[in-house]
Amino acid sequence: MATIRFKAIEEVLNRQPIDVVLPSTKTSKYFGENVFDKLEMQEYLSREAYQNVIDSINQGTRIDRKIANQVAIGMKAWAVERGATHYTHWFHPLTGSTAEKHDAFFEPAEGGGVIESFQGEMLVQQEPDASSFPHGGIRNTFEARGYTAWDPSSPAFVYGNTLCIPTIFVAYTGEALDYKTPLIKALNFIDKAAGDVCQYFDKDVEKVNVTLGWEQEYFLIDNALYNARPDLHLTGRTLIGHASAKDQQLSDHYFGSISDRVKNYMVDFEVEAYKLGIPVKTRHNEVAPNQFECAPIFEEANLAVDHNQILMTLMDKVARRHNFRVLFHEKPFKGINGSGKHNNWSMLTNTGKNLLSPGKTPRSNMRFLTFLINTIKAVHDHADILRASVAVAGNEHRLGAHEAPPAIMSVFIGSQLTNMLDQLEKRVTNKKMTPDEKTELKLDIGKIPEILLDNTDRNRTSPFAFTGNRFEFRAVGSSANVASPMITLNTVVANQLIQFKKEVDAIIEKDVKKDEAIFQVLKKYIIASKKIRFEGNGYGEEWIAEAAKRGLSNIADVPEALKAFISKETKDVFEKSQIFTERELEARYDIRLEIFTKRLQIEARVLGDLIRNHIIPTLIKYQNTLIENVKGLKELFPKDQYEKMSKHELDTIVEISERTAIVKQAVDEMIEARKQANRIDNIRKKSEVYSTKVVPYFEKIRYHVDKLELIVDDEIWPLPKYREMLFTR
Repeated sequence: MATIRFKAIEEVLNRQPIDVVLPSTKTSKYFGENVFDKLEMQEYLSREAYQNVIDSINQGTRIDRKIANQVAIGMKAWAVERGATHYTHWFHPLTGSTAEKHDAFFEPAEGGGVIESFQGEMLVQQEPDASSFPHGGIRNTFEARGYTAWDPSSPAFVYGNTLCIPTIFVAYTGEALDYKTPLIKALNFIDKAAGDVCQYFDKDVEKVNVTLGWEQEYFLIDNALYNARPDLHLTGRTLIGHASAKDQQLSDHYFGSISDRVKNYMVDFEVEAYKLGIPVKTRHNEVAPNQFECAPIFEEANLAVDHNQILMTLMDKVARRHNFRVLFHEKPFKGINGSGKHNNWSMLTNTGKNLLSPGKTPRSNMRFLTFLINTIKAVHDHADILRASVAVAGNEHRLGAHEAPPAIMSVFIGSQLTNMLDQLEKRVTNKKMTPDEKTELKLDIGKIPEILLDNTDRNRTSPFAFTGNRFEFRAVGSSANVASPMITLNTVVANQLIQFKKEVDAIIEKDVKKDEAIFQVLKKYIIASKKIRFEGNGYGEEWIAEAAKRGLSNIADVPEALKAFISKETKDVFEKSQIFTERELEARYDIRLEIFTKRLQIEARVLGDLIRNHIIPTLIKYQNTLIENVKGLKELFPKDQYEKMSKHELDTIVEISERTAIVKQAVDEMIEARKQANRIDNIRKKSEVYSTKVVPYFEKIRYHVDKLELIVDDEIWPLPKYREMLFTR
């Protein structure tokens, strides 16, 4: 195995950057060239068909089947001109990745031969085999039927030689088997709820779009080293491996100069992204060695989710061209920073107003405070389901590891806004305000644009931080389909806005002025949600104690966190909102538990294989070498000299023997615990057993193996080490 390791290192050292052939024109000239966007639709569709699609996007109206035929013909003509020979309904099943089944653009023709064909029914709906996708009991095992249906709000695109049509994916019963269906429902729901509240401030508001800007963190590792690490190859993370003497201590990688090989990779996938209309704006080195980040300009949330899923696939494919593997696991390397995917979330009206951005007048700032405070209240009331929306096995290693937000949900808004809310809490009363009180209040509110100029220092330890004109949900993991936290966040905020409007309207009916009614309700919300606000260091032990005093949840265990999906509060909110039925929530709970459990099952199997077939044979081999050396010393030297000279070898032999025995016993016990867990049919019980009975062995085994890595001859250690994986470009 050492031969494989050193061959991999030699291969890496001989790598040369792969040149990227850039388009011979400005980015603006080819941006979106492979997207069937509004401009392309105007060219390839009739005016009637184009308007029908636009109405569907803006107002959610149905597209007539006859119109669908026109759209399909135009879309096919556009795609074929770009080299497409096949089409697929592209969707987001509950695996967390994407799925596609390709069909050719042809049908048998009368008299023989074939003709290119793509009809409206092929565009609007298809029936892929749904038998092997996660369903959580929504359908029986023998029922394979599932339906994909076109999502006109996300434009079709050509990738390679395939026309990709974004779609939802539902069961025969109409229940959602994907992320896109509930996401679209949640976006429509908050559009209506936020729009109704906006009427207090601006009668011209007809639509509210949620905007999302994600920041994708990732690691790169050379393909040869990746293939020489079975744990990375099969689980996405290193299950063993001692820390490198140098890693991120000097902070010299963060925002450092990007190597030519990595930069060429970045440029390559950015060009591909631009052709697909993905507005990637930022690239830089992240904190950990070989860790990087890319981020786009914010977009409408449904499109942003699709673009993130497309880009993750694209990054993986392009990485292979450059002899890299891209790692999206939240914690691929122990002891250095893991990877997240910060979700920058806001709301934008059709009049161009960001509802989380203060304005220049007291009225616009009152609108800002209304949406700010309601969002904080929503996070306060539904912290557990927000935590559950980002709970996956990989993120469990990252959250609270002094590099990412803790598992405790809290909101950071900055000292200036904190002072403002504290003043509002003290000043606003439940009685009619005097003219002087109204004037003083409006003067204070009018100062918001000024005070926010100093509110630019983001609290990187907060899971949900206000950053000037948006909230940044920082607890999302790098591997996540961001639809999951977006479904949850939009739903709970929409419910909160509906409740807010009910309470305000009820006060107005008592002959109280609108502004006074709004302030009365906002004061109540400021008080009710105050404990979720935290401005300090989320990494500190003091915060854990303080959060417990405040009664905030600190759920680090994934199975425990996921129980929020089936709590009464969650069911009430999502059923009332018609985002999920109770059965759909139960299904998603079970699916997430099943995925979590299977990931741990795979990790346990891989770890057992690594130890039994790679590490222990290496330890025995090195131990035998030392034993032979000790025997030779005994034969050659007098007893007193022999005892002095052999002390180190003898101590090492003993240490190897003791640690090997501990590791072997722990592996045997882990395997037995895994077998017992596998006999449990109930996925809820099985996940808890894996989490509490199997996982604890991982760290025990790793601790001793990592110690052994330091004393075994480097020449025979079978796996690439951290210093080789993290610092070899």
